[in-house]
Amino acid sequence: MPAPSSTLAKTLPQTMQAIQKPAAASGFALIEAERPEPGPDDVLIQVSLASICGTDLHITQWDEWSASRIKPPLIYGHEFCGVVAAIGRNVDNVKVGDFVSAEMHLPCRTCRQCMTGNFHICEKVEIVGIDRNGCFANYVVIPRWQIIKLPASITPEVGACLDSLGNAVHAVSKGNVSGKTVYVVGCGPIGLFSIRVSKALGATRVFASDISPYRLEMAKTAGATHVLDARECNPSDWMLEATQGRGVDVVLEMSGNERAINDAFQGLALGGTMVLLGIPQGNVSLNLNRDVIFKEATVLGVNGREMFQTWFLMLELLESGRLNIDFIMTHRFALSEFETAIELIASGKSGKILLEPSF
Repeated sequence: MPAPSSTLAKTLPQTMQAIQKPAAASGFALIEAERPEPGPDDVLIQVSLASICGTDLHITQWDEWSASRIKPPLIYGHEFCGVVAAIGRNVDNVKVGDFVSAEMHLPCRTCRQCMTGNFHICEKVEIVGIDRNGCFANYVVIPRWQIIKLPASITPEVGACLDSLGNAVHAVSKGNVSGKTVYVVGCGPIGLFSIRVSKALGATRVFASDISPYRLEMAKTAGATHVLDARECNPSDWMLEATQGRGVDVVLEMSGNERAINDAFQGLALGGTMVLLGIPQGNVSLNLNRDVIFKEATVLGVNGREMFQTWFLMLELLESGRLNIDFIMTHRFALSEFETAIELIASGKSGKILLEPSF
């Protein structure tokens, strides 16, 4: 008789509750699904808490991007933490009962980018919750290479937000913000995280802008030095005045808005660094001569999290007490209340929303 592919913590239920995109149309379904079974190199995780991302809103509403990428039926969700419930026979880096999260970008490990250590920009990357079943469920299966063991000091609430926090840590670390002035454009969750991370990594002043009164208030709570309502001013004019005409050293662009991007370039200092993480809806027109070439600006795109440098830096910031993100978790719902949660995300009047599976 062949050896079993996995070791279970105990007798687990055969079915589970999950949020599914059942068809290529707007909406979602709360379903009873088969519990996934881990393969030899996989880890089965019982989800403690999940967190909703803007991507999940796009999938629910079924926009142009979703229609081009998602292949229903799909259980979605890609931000979570949980407890190891079963391990494949080849798994030796975690054990049943460990508290974990996971890097949800799955590199192929064979392309040129992967072979040179750039797993986060793998040419054939798949994403859990987008290309394969995700974590809006009682259980999720993740390859063992992607598992991150979490220290006891990390709460489940924080653990559920590490995926999106990691985007901010990656972006801010690329900007080398220590001892510099920073401007965060767009105060959605990743922008709000970026304010806190910039301060934790030694930025001298952190300015922030948005057009949402709710998000502007949250930016104040995050500790921004000054908050700008982009409906009422050109932030670049204010930034130049606040820096005696020099401009800011580092811009962290989180909005993806063409007008905001152009304005931010105008407020960037000579020799400054522009870090781009926000996703525009289409092409963006720039004055390359004025804003990039003659400024000798450094322009960096940021995608996901570096594997696994970003995770080590993020956990060190959290464990050391230099970074606290409790302020951003504004709502918590049962998985069965997903409709209420996704409507709240769409309203723009929330920070991070947590989902708790029922067992």
